Amino acid sequence: MAEINVTPLVDVMLVLLIIFMITAPLLVAGVPIDLPESRAGALDQQAEPVQVAIDGQGAITIDDQPVTEADLPRQFATIAAQPAPEEGRRIYLRADKGLDYGRVMRVMGELNKAGLNRVALVSVGGDEQ
Repeated sequence: MAEINVTPLVDVMLVLLIIFMITAPLLVAGVPIDLPESRAGALDQQAEPVQVAIDGQGAITIDDQPVTEADLPRQFATIAAQPAPEEGRRIYLRADKGLDYGRVMRVMGELNKAGLNRVALVSVGGDEQ
């Protein structure tokens, strides 16, 4: 018989597919555990990202320090001039959902002009309505 029987191969692949479909959601959701105490020091963590926030009235803060919109280019240039970690400087941008889209885009434009291109838009998870 010169033909290869692929039926067992298909059976194994379908079983693996089912296993991955069942376990993938479990990898995303964490399982609460109570970890034991340890005297070991914490590992060297990556640098903290810069937090830029725009509240509902349009007030801008950088790491909880109020900043005017006219002052943004100077502030972002100062941040960009600081030595960055090897993975690059991260910026977290939080904006109130009631804000005008153009206002958020102006801040992102200033970030881009300063060379701060690793921007993450932060949102609240869950089913808010």
